[in-house]
Amino acid sequence: MRLYLDDDIAANSLLRMLRQAGHDVFVPAENAASGRADPVHLTGAINDGRVLLTGNHDDFEDLHYLIHEARGHHSGIFVVRRDNDPRRDMTPRGIVTAIKNLEASGLGLTDEFHILNHWR
Repeated sequence: MRLYLDDDIAANSLLRMLRQAGHDVFVPAENAASGRADPVHLTGAINDGRVLLTGNHDDFEDLHYLIHEARGHHSGIFVVRRDNDPRRDMTPRGIVTAIKNLEASGLGLTDEFHILNHWR
């Protein structure tokens, strides 16, 4: 899967594990886009045909609904919710597993907003 990790979730350990699992992963630091606004990251993901992966639920949910209302399209948005409880927060391995589970489900990704915590 082609993924775009926004600044909020682009940890080296997650990046490494996703690539080891066979995903084509892009991070903003690779083209000096770190620190840019959320719409810039989503635009980059759309232009590259990548599913955006983030930990920023509220902002990207709003952007998803805006695109939907404007009758636009995106390749998909995956969100990791944080409970601020190390026993419940998703680990990089858990994120990779959730993506695998979601892919295996056969559900659509294009124009969809998926919370990965539901796919552990």
